[in-house]
Amino acid sequence: MKPPSIFNDVLGPVMRGPSSSHSAAALRIGRLARDLMAGRLEEVVVEYDPNGSLVTTHACQGSDLGLFGGLLGFDTDDGRLLDYRGEMERSGTRVDIRYVAYGAEHPNTYKLTLVGGGERRTMTAISTGGGMIEVREIDGARVEMAGDYYETLVFARGGDLDIRGLAGTLGERIDAEACEVCQGGRGAFLDFKSRAAPPAEVVAELASAAGVGAVRVLGAVLPVLARRDLSVPFENAESMVAVRAREGLGTLGDMAARYESERGGVSVREVRARMGVLVEVMEGCVRGGLAGTEYADRILPCQSVGFGEKMASGALLPGDLLNTAIQYVSAIMEMKSSLGVIVAAPTAGSCGALPGTLLAAADVLGKGREERVEAMLAAGLIGVFIARGSTFAAEVAGCMAECGSGASMAAAGLVTMAGGSFEQAMGAASMALQSSFGMTCDTLANRVEAPCLNRNVTAAANAIASANMAMADYRHLVPFDEVVEAMRQVGDLMPRELCCTGLGGLAVTPTSRAIEKELAGA
Repeated sequence: MKPPSIFNDVLGPVMRGPSSSHSAAALRIGRLARDLMAGRLEEVVVEYDPNGSLVTTHACQGSDLGLFGGLLGFDTDDGRLLDYRGEMERSGTRVDIRYVAYGAEHPNTYKLTLVGGGERRTMTAISTGGGMIEVREIDGARVEMAGDYYETLVFARGGDLDIRGLAGTLGERIDAEACEVCQGGRGAFLDFKSRAAPPAEVVAELASAAGVGAVRVLGAVLPVLARRDLSVPFENAESMVAVRAREGLGTLGDMAARYESERGGVSVREVRARMGVLVEVMEGCVRGGLAGTEYADRILPCQSVGFGEKMASGALLPGDLLNTAIQYVSAIMEMKSSLGVIVAAPTAGSCGALPGTLLAAADVLGKGREERVEAMLAAGLIGVFIARGSTFAAEVAGCMAECGSGASMAAAGLVTMAGGSFEQAMGAASMALQSSFGMTCDTLANRVEAPCLNRNVTAAANAIASANMAMADYRHLVPFDEVVEAMRQVGDLMPRELCCTGLGGLAVTPTSRAIEKELAGA
């Protein structure tokens, strides 16, 4: 497993759609499938295993939106995603979605058969949470692709190609950092991994070589690329504390910038600049939500505007920070449900809790851009530790993996923004995550709206309370790494019916069924 990246695994992608693990991940899988066929797609067969999560959620939680968009070559924030079905129909590509029991090992498994240009190829990929993916199989051969390399595939024609003999020579020509020989039921191919697309003339030369059936270049879909001999300064909270003590580094934000700089192979200045861009997108999301949103195909109306009016009139219980956070969280969630542009932080389903809370605190406390960036970096590093030790996927560990993680990250960011100590920030993160264990993912009508909004707001309240308790030196008792491991174990024990399948909890109440029927008839 590669070390998580703040900008790959935790904060991002910038996207449209109800769910990052459905919409953004499916789009990235679709982009790679499109590249595998060199853009020539006539027919796509999509198979979902009934024992997974996608049979009951692919239409309403954005898998179709994302997959269709990716097959069409769209980006995760493309405005054309709002009419993805019409765009697919106009493209002429036929998509057939089937439910087939094939023993999928992961609940978010996409098994694709791709036809076009006289070729037929297969791809199996999974969504691992927060928009992250793994391609596991192409044409029956086992592969390891995460979308963080350019993958140049050189396919043999029949059995004539000596692929092992070509590996070294070709690797030098395309500046590959690694080469894998992939063999399966439908032949063999070479997979060259590089940090840049190979020159077009080299691809053309390869394609015309004796014994080569086809050459395909699968573009990188993640913002931070992998590299040879990838390393990070620390892997978990315990090792971070040791590095901090040894090297005399300061805040949690400083540690985050140091981590991501080494992880991405860029300067600390570049890390902070990239985070500044994400903060600007988050601020724009709040502004857009507070201006009011409309979208026909959603459960909840725009409510953040009315909340602001009640708050301004004094009709609510006092509490400037909490009430502002409620309003901001609601505004972001409404942008998401209207297919506006959001930042998955750490997921789309929990995109309101972290940015809504930190931006509310920044506005209430009068904090500027630098403080906002440092707080978000601190939150991002907490997310790195969660991604490494557990998961952000509600399909694997319920809503504690999403809103629980968002609360933990926000708590650490709040302490950092308020000038609390490094130790207090870690204590706040521990307490907030401890308070989130066992949260189910049981969305009404299989939409990522309710009780998602309530739980994002609850996560904000959890974060604020945990931050204040930590700064008052409450004892969190359990070190953060142990809390993450306990969260992973609890997730393993949760029944699949309560993990984003629409088969249990609030999802099967009469009201949920009635809303689902009403939306289907709309």
